[in-house]
Amino acid sequence: MNRFPRLHVALDYAADAHQAQVRKGSSIPYLSHLLGVSSLVIEYGGDEDQAIAGLLHDVLEDCGAQHADPIRERFGERVLRIIEACTDGTPDESGQKAPWRERKRAYLEHLASVDEDTLLVSACDKLHNARAIAGDLASGQDVFARFKGGQDGTLWYYQGLLEIFEGRLGRDASLAIELRWTIGRMLAACDAAAA
Repeated sequence: MNRFPRLHVALDYAADAHQAQVRKGSSIPYLSHLLGVSSLVIEYGGDEDQAIAGLLHDVLEDCGAQHADPIRERFGERVLRIIEACTDGTPDESGQKAPWRERKRAYLEHLASVDEDTLLVSACDKLHNARAIAGDLASGQDVFARFKGGQDGTLWYYQGLLEIFEGRLGRDASLAIELRWTIGRMLAACDAAAA
């Protein structure tokens, strides 16, 4: 039996840090995404540190760099390293991030050489997001209005992610297969809407 004694502490930390946040364009608490990512990390063979990083992967990006030291103290250097490597940009002193496409291009380049810990957490994060996008598209929602990249930019980004994850994980890895299938659903829904 696998036990994750520190995971509940990380869940409390994530719930507190993200308590006022919701998923883009919805009233769904942001915590649902964090739980989904952590669950996928465990499902795809991750250990407790990786599952904790899944819960906390957006804390620095969405809640601020001041969380780095408390995360290191409570959960360790490895967890913080994964979170930092999953972060595609933190706000500057004025609360602004670099332009969207610039950040996404840099993140794609970064993924080409990240360690296995980060690769797993990042792939699970992107899979959970892709599932939500594909589901919303299938139900007829105007998903791309929520995203800075719009339809073209979002599809470009997910196709780039898929290429990197397939290259790094292997096309036959179950996580890569699910990513390919889910991103394929996104593309098919866009094609159907355009027809």
